[in-house]
Amino acid sequence: MRVLGIDPGLRNTGWGVIRVEGARLSHVANGVCHPVGDTLAARLRSLFDQLSEVVRLQAPEAAAVENTFVNKDGAGTLKLGQARGIALLVPARAGLEVGEYAPNAVKKAVVGVGHADKVQVQHMVRLQLPGVDLAGPDAADALAVAICHAHHLQSAGHLARAILRAAE
Repeated sequence: MRVLGIDPGLRNTGWGVIRVEGARLSHVANGVCHPVGDTLAARLRSLFDQLSEVVRLQAPEAAAVENTFVNKDGAGTLKLGQARGIALLVPARAGLEVGEYAPNAVKKAVVGVGHADKVQVQHMVRLQLPGVDLAGPDAADALAVAICHAHHLQSAGHLARAILRAAE
C-alpha cells in the first residue's frame, strides 16, 4: 500500500509517499510544493494544482495530513487552515480516506516522544526509511505523517483481525 503524508503550509507544503508491506516501510518519493501567486486565492489554487499532480503521479492508496496548531497569530493560523483545507481536499477528491494527526502524535509515532524537534524527526525518518534523500524539513515532516498513518493503519488492521477471530 502507498501512503501519502502531507505537511501543509502556504509557503512550503511538504509531501511524502511511503510503501507499506506488512511491517516493512520503504521510501517512494518526497518533495515540497511552493505555492505561487499574488493573492491568497492564487496561492491556494497553485497548491491545489501541485498537490493534485502529486496524487496523480504517485497514486497513493491512503493519505494523512498534519493538524494545524494554533499559534499567537490568529490571521496566520487561519491562512494555514486554508492551506490545510486544500491538503485535505485533494486526496479526498481522489477517493482516498484522509487521516489527520496532531503534530505531537506524529512525533511520538516516529521519534517516541511528542515534543521532538525537527532535527530528531529528520534523523528518525532517515533511520526508518534507509537511503531516503529528503527534499527538505517540510518533506521530512510529511514522511513522518505518512509513517504515523501507516502505524495507525497497521494497528487498526491487527485489531480488526483480532475481532474477527474472536467472533469465530
